Amino acid sequence: MTPAARIAAAIELLATIESETRPADQVASFFFKNRRYIGAKDRRAVADTVWRVLRRKARIDWWLERLEHPAEARARVLADLAFEGQSLEPSLFQGAHSAPPPGREEKRLMERLKGCDLFHRDQPAWVRGEFPEWLTPKLEALWGNDLAAQVGTMRDEAPLDLRVNSLKADRDAAIASLAAEQIKAEPTRWSPLGLRLMARAPMVQLQAWRTGLVEIQDEGSQLVALLTDARPGMAVCDYCAGAGGKTLAIAAQMENKGRLVACDVAEWRVDKAGDRLRRAGVHNVTRRVISGAADKWIKRSAGSYDRVLVDAPCTGTGTWRRNPDAKWSLTPTDLAELLDSQRVILTSAARLVKAGGRLVYATCSILPDENETQIQAFLATHPDFKLVPVPGLWSELVGTECPVDQPYLRLSPFSHGTDGFFAAVLERVGATSGS
Repeated sequence: MTPAARIAAAIELLATIESETRPADQVASFFFKNRRYIGAKDRRAVADTVWRVLRRKARIDWWLERLEHPAEARARVLADLAFEGQSLEPSLFQGAHSAPPPGREEKRLMERLKGCDLFHRDQPAWVRGEFPEWLTPKLEALWGNDLAAQVGTMRDEAPLDLRVNSLKADRDAAIASLAAEQIKAEPTRWSPLGLRLMARAPMVQLQAWRTGLVEIQDEGSQLVALLTDARPGMAVCDYCAGAGGKTLAIAAQMENKGRLVACDVAEWRVDKAGDRLRRAGVHNVTRRVISGAADKWIKRSAGSYDRVLVDAPCTGTGTWRRNPDAKWSLTPTDLAELLDSQRVILTSAARLVKAGGRLVYATCSILPDENETQIQAFLATHPDFKLVPVPGLWSELVGTECPVDQPYLRLSPFSHGTDGFFAAVLERVGATSGS
């Protein structure tokens, strides 16, 4: 593709993302699938432009408003080109599949932006930090003077982390396998099973991935799975299993021995996990679609599980580096509805835990409302559960330097280099009840 065609494709893709409710990565996948003429390098170039705009959206829109120019996909891409120092040459708007040449107002816009910095002293914290304005009080209360540094890191692109599948390889063997395919990987700091790639890689084309030696999984997510403390022979439930990322990690911990049930309310997500389980060599998992907290299976299974992981649906604020588009569709109403759902799910899942068993509650959110507050409310109404501090478990379950000194596992991109994650370990100390 010519530079002009790439710009046109970026504008079209960004406009499509802005017009749909699906996640940006899904929209992009469908967009490129229907445009086979766009080669791999061109797809990467177009996607890089679009994701760069998404990571800069608040600052670009602030400048567009300041210069009294409508904020829409074309203007955002042109503004991004200006901030990248791209000159407005006619060749950028010539050739097949090219975008229409800039009009007078667009030329004036780009000229005025030329040499400007994305950051400006008049920008409020939410614009500089690229997060929804309504979250400002919550993030200021959470991070205080560290707010700028914390949200600054969340603007960046996330690294690609892999989890070594201990059913098939150890970390050294996985590193060697990747190296044979010219992929450099280094051990992660916190997870003993983690690898971090030094550059992007076409994972689905790699033998190490195709044969199940490694799975794509953020280091923070790996730590949550390790805290579940699933052991061979146990009965374990992954209550909100989704597509099975943590299910795979738990199955490896169990060495394929014992009973592992992966539940979800969405049948398509449960079905999607099948290929991943087969590739990883996992065969002790039963996948189950449940209708919700009132599902009859939950009542029949009360008090039957040694370990229950609740990877609760959440705002996903800890994954903004990977999903920069998601933040802008998040509303206070969404948060309120998620808080209600989390309370119901946590209470329902707790019924499955046997006396002496453990319940692990986790989110990929940074918001205390979804994390500490939920656990405190749960413990206040469930005296048969107690909080088990993470630092006391760490050396046995993980074995690396513990990243926290508080009872909960709370991770952030700035402090730990992982996605934003939260986990609390609860133990049932009273008699099991089926009610």
